Amino acid sequence: MADSEAKRPIIVKRIKKGDGGHHGGAWKIAYADFVTAMMAFFLLMWLLGSTTSGDLNGIAEYFKTPLRVAMSGGSGAGASDSIITGGGRDLTMKSAQTRKTTEKVTKKERRNPRIVDLDAATKKNLAKEIEDLKKLMANIQAEIEANPHLAQYKNQLTLNITPDGLRIQIVDEKNRPMFAVSRSELEPYAKLILKDLGTMLTGIPNKIMISGHTDALPFPNGNKSYSNWELSAERANAARRELVAAGLPESSLLQVIGLSSAVPYDKKDPLNPINRRIAITVFNKAAEERVTREMESNPVSQSKEAASLLNDLKEDDAQPPPLK
Repeated sequence: MADSEAKRPIIVKRIKKGDGGHHGGAWKIAYADFVTAMMAFFLLMWLLGSTTSGDLNGIAEYFKTPLRVAMSGGSGAGASDSIITGGGRDLTMKSAQTRKTTEKVTKKERRNPRIVDLDAATKKNLAKEIEDLKKLMANIQAEIEANPHLAQYKNQLTLNITPDGLRIQIVDEKNRPMFAVSRSELEPYAKLILKDLGTMLTGIPNKIMISGHTDALPFPNGNKSYSNWELSAERANAARRELVAAGLPESSLLQVIGLSSAVPYDKKDPLNPINRRIAITVFNKAAEERVTREMESNPVSQSKEAASLLNDLKEDDAQPPPLK
């Protein structure tokens, strides 16, 4: 029996293990991990690119001291005015209401942001501007009284505050016209008045409008190619030249127009010589913006409060009397 077992052949079984080659699944797992990692990387890049510098600083501070920032906001929780701890923008607030600043915002300020009432601020600024124009009017009146050249013509000078600003008018008298009849050449005394006014107005930040006015008397000889419209415009331009020669910057002028007899000084008597005049209007900011928008054909509504304040200054039907 031992001999038979010794003669029995030895059989060796070799089992070859393979990875399945092309049909295996191991590479798919590795590829899926790679794609997931790339997606996370590009998502991180997109988030970093679309985040403000203030929020980035807050994120950096969070990873430095996460517990302190999470609990109290920390000093580096983000350069934001939001009341939300840790930075970010409060979407319940309008952009005009948030304070954009590089200064450090205290914890108290962050939790109680300051809200600016734009309409109230506009009304306050307009009231201050009106006060400044009243002071300018008082200064000009004092100069007229003290100036020997102007004092003798003070009956032909009127100053008053209108919804558009401070208006200075130089009017004709029956025996003392500013211009030659049907001409745009200024009389010598009118040049002196404009020269002194130009000196007084030099340096003010407000824009200025110069308007020329005539009476309702038709232009002589029935000339249809040249009328009171052309005459009033040329007289306004003549006044502009004198003011500029006196030192008034060209950049201060916003409008130079001729209005013919469309806006009479004396509404009851269109032929009154007082209707022949030059008006110089020192615009307030609201009027300046309105006129600029009209010239650009881009009307914008004015705030109710500012409009209400201007309405309080509406002119009476009667024009103010000349200086006495």
